[in-house]
Amino acid sequence: MSTTIPATLIPGDGIGPEIVEATVAALDALGAPFAWDRQIAGLGGVQAAGDPLPQATLDSIRRTRLALKGPLETPSGGGYRSSNVRLREEFQLYANLRPARTLIPGGRFDKIDLLVVRENLEGLYIGHEHYVQIDDDPHAVAMATGINTRAGSRRILEYAFDTAVATGRKKVTLVHKANIMKALTGIFLETGERLYAERYQGKFQLETVIVDACAMKLVLNPWQFDMLVTTNLFGDILSDLVAGLVGGLGMAPGANIGKDAAIFEAVHGSAPDIAGKGIANPVAIMLAAALMLEHVQLPDLARRLREAIDATLNVDQVRTGDLGGQAGTAQFTQALIARIKASA
Repeated sequence: MSTTIPATLIPGDGIGPEIVEATVAALDALGAPFAWDRQIAGLGGVQAAGDPLPQATLDSIRRTRLALKGPLETPSGGGYRSSNVRLREEFQLYANLRPARTLIPGGRFDKIDLLVVRENLEGLYIGHEHYVQIDDDPHAVAMATGINTRAGSRRILEYAFDTAVATGRKKVTLVHKANIMKALTGIFLETGERLYAERYQGKFQLETVIVDACAMKLVLNPWQFDMLVTTNLFGDILSDLVAGLVGGLGMAPGANIGKDAAIFEAVHGSAPDIAGKGIANPVAIMLAAALMLEHVQLPDLARRLREAIDATLNVDQVRTGDLGGQAGTAQFTQALIARIKASA
């Protein structure tokens, strides 16, 4: 493992630097060969460069094509758009992966292992909106435009179906609202069913479900699902719901994949109220780092990292406060590194 892999590291805001440093320490213990280019974004980018996404940060990701990102705070006011949305658009990160796996057994929902694959660049979520003035009310009418394309739908569906085959998923569920949004989500559903018939029949089971019914079924019996594939806005909502089945966003990693770049992240917020207190849970971004290791074809290191997290939580019983324990970020990280070294 002498060849290094260039990667952009964005610590982010709030608790970001604490959990990112914990993750880097874990990756160092694994011997992961990342050569980090540290950059700033979010509120830190505004303070340092007047932009939540400074040009140097964009240039770094364009050069490395790989990034690990802590949570970013989007400043209020001033016309700032979400940095996450901007990154997806800038690097055409069309696929959003949100796995949810039970890490601490014994809860209301046990033995959960779900993957949500979300289209990342189209639909209502991208925010093509405007107001129409009537008389003296400039906000009398609000309008939003959602656009889904055949090409965009096929691209995400091919990625999802290929991922299902490669990872041994037995069932893929297309989530839609084509009973009402017949064109906007109908094109996604139609493309998925056609693609399955053309190339993937027999490789896994395909089913379809309306989004509101899917939300209900996830709460009543999440074990009936294996992989959910859906459009942008529905995926944003359902991926957080699925995270709630395994303990919340503190246990939920995310990956944003495109043809020319991939960004891995903790999907939770920057939690400024606990920043600097040393009590933040780093598990989500550590699991994102495991996804990153798999992306660069280092699956053994990803497996060791996940196994070390499992053992730290469940064998050593070292847990942060949000998981019912008393460990701080540093104590959890030290216990995790001990587990990593023991597995070498």
